[in-house]
Amino acid sequence: MTEETPGFDEQNEPSDVSSGDTSEAAEPKAAPAPEKEGAAPAGDATVALTAQLDQVRTALGERTADLQRLQAEYQNYRRRVERDRIQVKEIAIANLLTELLPTLDDIGRAREHGELVGGFKSVAESLETVAAKMGLQQFGKEGEPFDPTIHEALMHSYAPDVTETTCVAILQPGYRIGERTIRPARVAVAEPQPGAQTVKEADSAEAAAEDGKESGGPDEG
Repeated sequence: MTEETPGFDEQNEPSDVSSGDTSEAAEPKAAPAPEKEGAAPAGDATVALTAQLDQVRTALGERTADLQRLQAEYQNYRRRVERDRIQVKEIAIANLLTELLPTLDDIGRAREHGELVGGFKSVAESLETVAAKMGLQQFGKEGEPFDPTIHEALMHSYAPDVTETTCVAILQPGYRIGERTIRPARVAVAEPQPGAQTVKEADSAEAAAEDGKESGGPDEG
């Protein structure tokens, strides 16, 4: 019994030494590898982030351009709608007032003959006031030069006291809304007499010749 005890102790000693050797050998094996593998992915990540940032900037520029284009189209659409609305309104008012022109002509003739009295006068003046508020303007006066864009000549004659084609009588006044003429003024026109024009030209030629002689007289002397 006393001789087997040292043998048992000897068997235990190598096991302690081997376990110590295993722990010492395991410590140096796993150390340097992770640092060498982590250096290359850091540079790749920076390049990838830069590329993604460029893509985001490009996409942002495209979206900004799209937004600006849509905003410009919307503003143009609003202007077209407003312009069309004004035109439709003007056309509607012009059509309404065109239907009232014969009545306004009757009121004008009644005024000229002194028949615009009493209640009829009040109604007529109210109608003329409403038409004026809607933009209706009357034009056409005796003595003004004839303009074919706003005048319609119904009668023609010659007169010695005019130097150009002139409106000598207003048969029906013209009407406009703003710059738009809804009816030209119907007028009687007079032109200068052909003979009077020829005489006038001859007189002008003689006067010019006399002026030339008078100016040339001192030089000859």
